[in-house]
Amino acid sequence: MTEVTTTTGLDDLWPLLRRHTQARIGLGRSGPALPTRHRLGLQSAHAAARDAVHSPFEPDTVTAGLPGVPTVRVRSAAGDRLTYLQRPDLGRRLDPVDRAHLPAGDWDVVFVVADGLSSRAVHEHAASMVRATTARLAGWRIAPVVLAEQARVALGDDIAHAMGAALVVVLIGERPGMSAADSLGAYLTYRPVPGVTTDADRNCLSNIRPPRGLSYEVAAAKLAGLMGRGRELGRTGVGLKDESDHGDVIGRIL
Repeated sequence: MTEVTTTTGLDDLWPLLRRHTQARIGLGRSGPALPTRHRLGLQSAHAAARDAVHSPFEPDTVTAGLPGVPTVRVRSAAGDRLTYLQRPDLGRRLDPVDRAHLPAGDWDVVFVVADGLSSRAVHEHAASMVRATTARLAGWRIAPVVLAEQARVALGDDIAHAMGAALVVVLIGERPGMSAADSLGAYLTYRPVPGVTTDADRNCLSNIRPPRGLSYEVAAAKLAGLMGRGRELGRTGVGLKDESDHGDVIGRIL
């Protein structure tokens, strides 16, 4: 008697698995190397990531998506892109001249749109995120949107402190990877103090980039919930948790 064993071929399984992940899985090989189409795909993704990092920030692209919304443009202390990449500390500090132009007031929140490491992400997603979030903030005193060039996340601390804003939301282009060059991050901080506030004092929503990442509506609902709870409790960061995916509670303290 001959025993017959039936198995599902991997060639049939990989396409099914790829529907559920952007990871590069089951690429196969051609001799000792990747098949040509996958090698070219990796080279293309690497080029897109490099372009995202080095492409210049275009504030007009963002303002075009925010009709009627007042904006202010600032720069960090990093005078150019090369300096920005080599000196992260300068990207966290405002240019002194630009600081003097920021409108001070009794603001509940200031939104900072920062180029970060992917201007592409900012151009494609930032304006939509500002609109979706501010639509959920009835009654809030919202400062003019600050458009920041050569900016790191902590530049928002300097901006909020100079403007007198209780909360700052930094919408910034995240470091591009080999599967995403257009990912936007949102960083929320309560009463930041330049040079004192740390990353532990912030809440972060990452991978905002529909349709492959968080949608604007989902991200805005999470962010607005955290903002309201953060203002109520007077803190953000490790003491503030987003539980919007677990029942209807958003921002419950652990």
